[in-house]
Amino acid sequence: MSVMTYRGYAARVEYDPEDRIFVGHLAGIRDIVGFHGMSVDGLEQAFHEAVDDYLAACETLGQTPERPASGKLMLRVPPETHAAALRSAELAGKSLNQWAAEVLARAAHI
Repeated sequence: MSVMTYRGYAARVEYDPEDRIFVGHLAGIRDIVGFHGMSVDGLEQAFHEAVDDYLAACETLGQTPERPASGKLMLRVPPETHAAALRSAELAGKSLNQWAAEVLARAAHI
């Protein structure tokens, strides 16, 4: 999967065969920000404009723009999973936070 990124935002893109255009939306935020283009270059330009316009609109309205992630993650897992993760982290000589961050990064292919 290819991901477009710009100024800390990522986009989910789909092809609309009926209109023969690429349609994208910012991923990882609750606000709905969309864009479209007929070519890859047009799509990328529209993506950049959408992010810039979103940030400008937030500034004009005095709102803090949503960020895709804060870096804080709260998980609820079964106690057995928690115990196994703690054990794995300790055996790796890492804190649970360090260990989990590495495992999640590998799983997310980053």
